[in-house]
Amino acid sequence: MPKSPTKRRPATVAALTDSALALFAERGFHATSISDIVQQAGLTRGAFYSNFRDKEELFLALYDAHTDRLLADLRHQVEAFTDDADPVARVFDLLATHDARERSWFLVSMEFTLHAARHPAVARALAEHEERLNTGLAEILDRCLQSSGDAPDVSAAALARLVVALYEGLTAMRVTHPAADTDPTPLARRALPHLVRALGAPRD
Repeated sequence: MPKSPTKRRPATVAALTDSALALFAERGFHATSISDIVQQAGLTRGAFYSNFRDKEELFLALYDAHTDRLLADLRHQVEAFTDDADPVARVFDLLATHDARERSWFLVSMEFTLHAARHPAVARALAEHEERLNTGLAEILDRCLQSSGDAPDVSAAALARLVVALYEGLTAMRVTHPAADTDPTPLARRALPHLVRALGAPRD
């Protein structure tokens, strides 16, 4: 018996998102059309519009999937932390550990961020999805701060945004300055514990 549309949907969505991610990484978000995505996926435009309104909604599905993988990996690795004086720096280390796939995702997501900056409705939608990442990262950082005895005056959510901003800025620099001796990441990692302590006092 042929599969029902409901049962086929996960496979269709996976084919579309896999196709889009590969094409966004190869050509860029703007240079990739919906026709390109469905052609590479071996599907029709009808299949696309049955699952996504437009490329922006498809990208946000990719963003959520990346967020879920990243947070799951961070939670797993944080659970393995032993007594550590600088757990926030350790979390930053985990974020800053790059492979080719993460570099490719960074380029795709930065292009979409610039696209969103020029389209207010898209920017609002992206901000909502970014908040999911910030909330998850804040929970992880709060657990690390509890274990280290640090109590910054800023919230864990604000600290999470600071860590993300630092990570994204440094990643952008590494894209344009790939030489190891120009990578400021080790300095940022060393500075983070001092920054956290400067924002507040140790817990009693």
